[in-house]
Amino acid sequence: MDSDAVLTVAVLAVMGAGLVSNRLSPAAGVLGATGGLFLLGVIDFDEAFSGFANPAPFTIGALYVVAGAVTKTNALQPLVARMLDRGSQTRVALIRLLAPASAASAFLANTPIVAMLVPAVRGWTERYGRAASRFLIPLSYATILGGAITAIGTSTNLVLGGLLQSVGQDELEMFELARFGLPLAGAGMVLIVVAAPWLLPDRRDPEATGEGRSYLVSMYVADRGAFDGQSVEAGGLRHLQGVFLVEVERQGTVIAPVAPTFVLRGGDRLTFAGRVDLVVDLQAMAGLVSAEDPHLEAVDSDDHTFFEAVVGAASPLSGRTLAEAGFRGRYQAAVVGIHRSGAAVEAKFGQVRLRVGDTLLVLAADGFDERWRNHSDFLLVSRLGGSPPRATRRAPVALLAVVALVVLPAAGVLSVLEAALIAAGAVVVGGVLTPREARMSVDFSVLITIGAAFGLGAALDEAGLAEDLADGIVTGFDFLGDAGVVLGIVIATMLLTELITNVAAVALVFPVALEAAAQSGLDPRTLALGVAVAASASFLTPIGYQTNTMVYGPGRYRFTDYLRLGAPMSLLTLVLLTTLVAAAA
Repeated sequence: MDSDAVLTVAVLAVMGAGLVSNRLSPAAGVLGATGGLFLLGVIDFDEAFSGFANPAPFTIGALYVVAGAVTKTNALQPLVARMLDRGSQTRVALIRLLAPASAASAFLANTPIVAMLVPAVRGWTERYGRAASRFLIPLSYATILGGAITAIGTSTNLVLGGLLQSVGQDELEMFELARFGLPLAGAGMVLIVVAAPWLLPDRRDPEATGEGRSYLVSMYVADRGAFDGQSVEAGGLRHLQGVFLVEVERQGTVIAPVAPTFVLRGGDRLTFAGRVDLVVDLQAMAGLVSAEDPHLEAVDSDDHTFFEAVVGAASPLSGRTLAEAGFRGRYQAAVVGIHRSGAAVEAKFGQVRLRVGDTLLVLAADGFDERWRNHSDFLLVSRLGGSPPRATRRAPVALLAVVALVVLPAAGVLSVLEAALIAAGAVVVGGVLTPREARMSVDFSVLITIGAAFGLGAALDEAGLAEDLADGIVTGFDFLGDAGVVLGIVIATMLLTELITNVAAVALVFPVALEAAAQSGLDPRTLALGVAVAASASFLTPIGYQTNTMVYGPGRYRFTDYLRLGAPMSLLTLVLLTTLVAAAA
């Protein structure tokens, strides 16, 4: 192995360690690795940054604008309203939910689809006494499967299209991936509907079970307030519906359990546990002040409300405390509860380092969700309570833009990039989004990741590692013939997707797949299509794919819950995709 190969392996190892440990965001990790390989002389400037001149980042940016228009207008809300009904059995309800969600994700980014559906599904499960945990992981997986059907279904498909063009091949046709993605989506949906009610845990909200608590909230007794000098029982804190007084902290001494006759004093710190919709009512009780933000007084519900926000991998909050992140100054909001891995966080929030997938209970001025919904800081922002949103009068404009985006490339009238730019321009010119809203709807961290990822593939090729890895796959799996080569490529892609990112996985495996095809005589384009589908097959962890992270907190999941359904889903993908690609190649 020459020096360039050693340097490339070292840089990729550092990047992988940073991404796996969540010390680096995908954008920082991939851009840093590409920049490092350029500075070390492994690749030149054109090889390192050619991805930023590729159609893929521009197409994805335009698609974000279109998805932002659909989200703002609630254009899919009429469909959402018809998905679920009261009387459906669990498997029937899954079909009603997953089939349209998967179909929609073939043409729209799956993150806004999941963002729109999570609050609706949670509200439905709460109303009819069902477990959201039986529906939200299936929802994420269904949208992942749907995204593998078309050229615009997910960023990995668009990146593959850009990579194909970079080596002189034609751009990806709209439904070219469907020969692999559609059978996989069908088989995957059957597996989900059959197995999810059996394999996934029943973690209902406390309202339905009387067990477990969604959040812990701490409050101070205000000096000379309504509770100062009152006993717990006399103050009415003994029998709060759905809320339990866990402990009292006074001058560093913790009193627990708290007797009904215990007399409260100003400055006492009270910790309550209870359902999210009930603990938030504590904020409005005269005589209690939020311990997480002493400056907040009793809240006027007309000016402030509560939101749940899920921390994403690219968020500046990940790995930092609220104070280090300057949460109040940046977001003009206060965190009054943290939910992690199916349980409340039992610590002072100022000392808690936030993690990917944490769900924050946020008190903020009305409009917090609109301001931060399209930022990478949070994967999901949902308002607590209130009536479900309705489609606005500009929803038809957004839907027409989506139709044009699909029909024009499929008919061969325009390229995907041209159609995406026209659709994005239409929603701005049509008044659906302002220029500022259009800009805010674009996740630039994803575009940076995509643009920089092209350099990683170039480095593997330039250093000779692509040829070496392809040779290892061809010789290591040659006892299975052509299917063995495909199997090796699919396994490598699926592992990298879980460990780093789907975009980086495509960029790294693409040159290996081309070299393996050249050595084995397989069709390189067909093998590359298999790489794109495999890169979307992230079912094993809550951090491998954005939609998995989005449902982590709202579904009250634990990390290992994803393995219950994700392991058979991954096995199905491995077997079916290998069979389909090997037969076609």
